[in-house]
Amino acid sequence: MSKEKVMVGMSGGIDSSVTAYMLQKEGYEVEGIYLKLHNRTDGYHESNLGYIDGVAKFLGIKYYILDLAEKFTSDVYNYFVNSYLEGTTPNPCVKCNRNIKFGAMLDFSKEHGASYLATGHYATTDGKFFYEAEDKSKDQSYFLSQIRKEALPYMMFPLSSYKKEDIIKLGANLDVTYKKITEKNESQEICFVETVYTDVIKKHANIDQEGDVLDENGSVVGKHKGYAHYTIGKRKGFAVKGAHEPHFVIKLNPKDNTIVVGKRESLEINEVLGDNLNMYIDDKKFSCGVKLRYRSTTIPCDVEIVDNKALIYLREPAFGVASGQLAVFYDGSKVIGSAFIQSAK
Repeated sequence: MSKEKVMVGMSGGIDSSVTAYMLQKEGYEVEGIYLKLHNRTDGYHESNLGYIDGVAKFLGIKYYILDLAEKFTSDVYNYFVNSYLEGTTPNPCVKCNRNIKFGAMLDFSKEHGASYLATGHYATTDGKFFYEAEDKSKDQSYFLSQIRKEALPYMMFPLSSYKKEDIIKLGANLDVTYKKITEKNESQEICFVETVYTDVIKKHANIDQEGDVLDENGSVVGKHKGYAHYTIGKRKGFAVKGAHEPHFVIKLNPKDNTIVVGKRESLEINEVLGDNLNMYIDDKKFSCGVKLRYRSTTIPCDVEIVDNKALIYLREPAFGVASGQLAVFYDGSKVIGSAFIQSAK
């Protein structure tokens, strides 16, 4: 009887390298895929592929290099740049997971006869829903919540019940290549942002243009260094004349390069409107928990879906909610859907 084939998305990091090892140990036929997502010339891909090659030799598996740089640029990178220029806060990993990793890479896996696509994400799936990983500090279910429900039956996350330190310990004792991987730096949060996000935006627009800081009545109260340097809730990098307590960014106006600031209470939000819905349940009215940022706590809420938009009524106020970020709906640890934040009040 032939073994079931699993494709593993391999980055050259310890999580995906251990994922490949675990699946092979479980008896699957394992092959790897490395995604080439940008045309970096600084040795980035060569370094990653060096580690992958070592892992592939140790496991005796083959791997493919899938060049998705063009699609990544149009679907993820351009969206990232344009969002900041439009005054919203993007979430590139969410777009990448939907369109690239569990879109194009999944299609490639199926075309090559794989029953499943596995990655080193810390999350759980039963083929119908995502659930939070057991290690809450590493949980990545938030970033997976826009993946099309048709993709879920093909996904595997072998690390879902492990802690990161267990994976590092396991890897360090496996083989010399794995040990080297555990000793290298963790990959940065956003793969194409090597320093700060503004360095990326500066390649495409002159964002260092001084503008006015406004109070909530529209009066000029200071100066800032260019609206794209700020996100909702930020409290540094601008001057407010005569202020005795901290002021926070509550609005960005790209058209006239102004930012509006206010005291902390001005950041309070009780209602959120979301679009680009991706739901795993059919209910049009439900109560659940919602995360409005990756690292935020879950807030109890009531949700109504009308004309393909989510009206989210928070039972407790949230602070500093940014348009462009993702609202993810949880029923306990189960992800039941998500929507991009269009506006909040």
